[in-house]
Amino acid sequence: MKNRKLVLLLVLFIGALQLFGQEADEIDPMPIKLKGQVLNLDDETPLPFAFVLNYRTHTGVTANNQGFFTMDMLNIDSLEISSLGFSKTVVHVPANYNEMNVQLFYAKPIRYTLPQVNIKGTSEKVNMDGVQVGKSLNLDPELRGDAYNKKPPVLAALVNPASFIQYYASKREREKRETRKAIVTEKKWEFLSKYYNKKLVMELTGLNELQADTFMLYFNSKDILNELSTEYEVRDAIKVVYKLYKEEGH
Repeated sequence: MKNRKLVLLLVLFIGALQLFGQEADEIDPMPIKLKGQVLNLDDETPLPFAFVLNYRTHTGVTANNQGFFTMDMLNIDSLEISSLGFSKTVVHVPANYNEMNVQLFYAKPIRYTLPQVNIKGTSEKVNMDGVQVGKSLNLDPELRGDAYNKKPPVLAALVNPASFIQYYASKREREKRETRKAIVTEKKWEFLSKYYNKKLVMELTGLNELQADTFMLYFNSKDILNELSTEYEVRDAIKVVYKLYKEEGH
């Protein structure tokens, strides 16, 4: 009798081990319709227009303005979530996912920390006796700071009336400032042209040349790129803005 009980317990124990191993290591691939929402990991607020890529099929979807998305996939697929200003995140659907529920996914914001820099230096005191001061210098626009791009505030009429009057009375002065502004803008687009061009827009949107020209005017009006934008950020921005472009009926 004891031997029978021992054999029965041994069989049950082995069966339990096999069942546990199958549940832990093996998941039968099954097609599912995933309903998900992407949230900001810091404050759990919805992350609008995040891009969700399926590694197996190399296809993806863009979340709406509340971070919601749906995707037809297998329950074993790996997904990558990406968005401007957030780290790429690889996620998996839980084995017990129910298609009636919305699965939450989190993206981590990117933060850049700059080390503290201490600058020390010495200089000899310069004797300024006999040096005339107060003369205005007619600098070339390329050598001026960005402050010269802006109109002087009304307060300048009290603090420095001569400069204030010169700006509004001198056509040449206004032209210099506009030239400086144009130079800065030209340098910005010269840098971005390495990543941002019509060929890339046509590749990512499927538009023809004429349609791409119209869309690029719309995209440029958003002014979301700068000289620090990376190639990945440019490509992601084109996808996000193109979705908005279509939603607005263009």
